[in-house]
Amino acid sequence: MNPVLKSSKLVIFDLDGTLYEGTDHFDYYANHLKQNVPQSQQLDFWRDYTAMKDGHHPVQIGKGYDVKRDYILTIDPMTISVQSVQTWDGSYVPAEEWETLYSDPVSFDFETIIAVGDGWWYPFVTAKHYGVEDCYASYVATKEYMVTDEFELTPLPGLREGLIELKATKEIVLVTNSDREDVQRLLHELHLHDVFNHIITSAKKPTRTTDIFKEVVHQYEVDMSQVVSVGDNFMNEIAQALTLGMQGIYIHPQRASEVAHDHLTVIRSVVELFKN
Repeated sequence: MNPVLKSSKLVIFDLDGTLYEGTDHFDYYANHLKQNVPQSQQLDFWRDYTAMKDGHHPVQIGKGYDVKRDYILTIDPMTISVQSVQTWDGSYVPAEEWETLYSDPVSFDFETIIAVGDGWWYPFVTAKHYGVEDCYASYVATKEYMVTDEFELTPLPGLREGLIELKATKEIVLVTNSDREDVQRLLHELHLHDVFNHIITSAKKPTRTTDIFKEVVHQYEVDMSQVVSVGDNFMNEIAQALTLGMQGIYIHPQRASEVAHDHLTVIRSVVELFKN
């Protein structure tokens, strides 16, 4: 088990992109949204969405998206302030054109200013860029797909066993932006439905991350230094944990990090936590 986990009393996990790595439901969502785009732009829609998933587009997890202005915002994860602004094609907007537009820190409302927190937001942001007004119907259709036999997530090897071993000596909590119905469905698919001590859904990270962390720490009566936050979005799960004095375990496929910090560990996959 990872040494940071061994010395902790409370571990807070993210869900999407952290406890599973499948993207089939995101692809289904994107394909459904694509049908609302003019035929002449559907190829471009899919090309942009695929580029996001492959890391070759300015829109990435941890960025912000201004729906009205079609701007992509690079955010300082520690202060939630805008550092740079790009257009859809990746060109940088001069600072004098945007520095008065965005407050410090940025206020994400998930309608006009979007925090790209996980893979659910790639289809949504792409659809907004191509003029799709209503994304909710496609989201509902995706949820319906996720209860069919066609949908299947592959559990990560050793994850359930590792979490159960961890739970024997620690409190483990799940905090996710997904709604309760989706979370229950995903946890059943992953065989993790009976693992967590406490589950918080519709968390509205990063806007409410700090408040939720404080509430959970108070509930379990532990010190901030005894808490670990595990997630794949630095702004959503890691930066605010470090600011509060918690440990942060950041999941990044290339084991890269936006910042260096004494309380930060970077891994490629959550299953690395449970390897001896």
